[in-house]
Formats: sequence, structure tokens, C-alpha cells
Amino acid sequence: IDPVLRAATADGRFLREIELPARYRVSADGKIDLKRGPRNNLAFEGLAVSPDAETLIVALENALIQDGPKASLTETSPVRVATFDIASGQPGPEWVYVTDPIPQAPAKAGGFADNGVSDILALDDGALLVMERGYSTGKGNSIRLYRTDKQNATDVSGIDALAGAAWTPLGKTLVLDLATLGVALDNFEGMDFGPRLPNGNRTLVLVSDDNFNDAQVTKFLAFEIVDTAANQGRPH
Repeated sequence: IDPVLRAATADGRFLREIELPARYRVSADGKIDLKRGPRNNLAFEGLAVSPDAETLIVALENALIQDGPKASLTETSPVRVATFDIASGQPGPEWVYVTDPIPQAPAKAGGFADNGVSDILALDDGALLVMERGYSTGKGNSIRLYRTDKQNATDVSGIDALAGAAWTPLGKTLVLDLATLGVALDNFEGMDFGPRLPNGNRTLVLVSDDNFNDAQVTKFLAFEIVDTAANQGRPH
């Protein structure tokens, strides 16, 4: 199924659909093309709005077929981060975010394991906060937050296939590995800014998806974002 970007009212009424570049479609002339487009269930996963509310930013979970491999225990995955002008719906610059390999092997050989981008959040300075969510059967989830830097990154909106092309990805800096918190992790897939604290600092709220599974829970984690001279206002 081709991915879509649609706008709706708060009560669910359809407003409009943003037209996507052809590379994001899995079909052409009514036929499925298995050599290009998003992989099954690895299409758009992260979505954010720029602080000025003028730009929509979306990120795939893993690479398009024509861009490179999906994440494995040994390979990273080049994920497109695309922008669209909210007023006109016109596409803008695109960058590449390279995921980590799958952080941990499944408990038994041949078991299921994955890693990819599960959400993004636009920061005031033009950077993104990216959530990478991994899962390995018998081991559980791994959740890491990265801050991007597009200073030297290539705008790949004019490159239809990344494989074999020359490009520079977004820089990434680890902000937090949730494995260090000492709390039970789950399938975290969403994040956003919460209310400001009495001291003026912003909060960051993460939420997990329980997959309609009785063995899982919907969990929220809240953090204070501390601005210091050392991190120059980066989430901490």
C-alpha cells in the first residue's frame, strides 16, 4: 500500500492530502514494483512540525529499497528525512539519517530483530531529536535518542536512488540511551514536548505502543530538558 500524508480536523474529517514524490510509492501504473519504494511496514514512521509551523518533516523507519539495506545486526540503514511546505504542500529539502545496526541479537538464532526510526521532534535551532527503537526476540527493546546536525549534510531531494550516489548524512550525537535509566523499556514510538516546568525548562515526554498485547503496557516517561553552557541548549 502506498504511504500517504493527509491532514484532518480534530474530529477526523478529511482536509487534504499532500502529494508525495514518486520514489515513495510502491506501485507504478497500478502494479507493485518490488525493486523500489518503501519496504513493507517500514514507510513513514516519524513526523514533526517545525517550530515556526511552516514545515512538515517526515522520516521513514528504514531505507527505501532503492536507497540501501534495512538495518541488520551488521548493517546500518539510510533513512530519508523529507520536508514539505505546509501551506502549499510542495516538497522541500531531504536529508539522510543513518540508523545504528540492530543493537542486540535475538536470544535464539533466527529470531526476529529490528531497529529503525520511530519518531522525530523538531528543535528550535533547526536540529532534530530522533528516536531509534530496536527490538530483539527474547532480549526486548532498545531505545536511543539522537540529536542531528545538518551542517554538512547533502540535500538528496534530487537523488532518486541513494545506492551508488555520493551524499553525506546528517550528523548524529547520542543524547540518551534509555537502557541506562534502570527502568523496564517497551515499544516506545512517540515523543513530544510537554508543559514547561516552574523553572521555565521544557519537558520531553515519550510514549510506548502496547501493540494490543496483554503482555505489554502503554508507558510514559517524562524528562526535564536542561539548558547549560556545556550543551548550548541541547536536550539533556
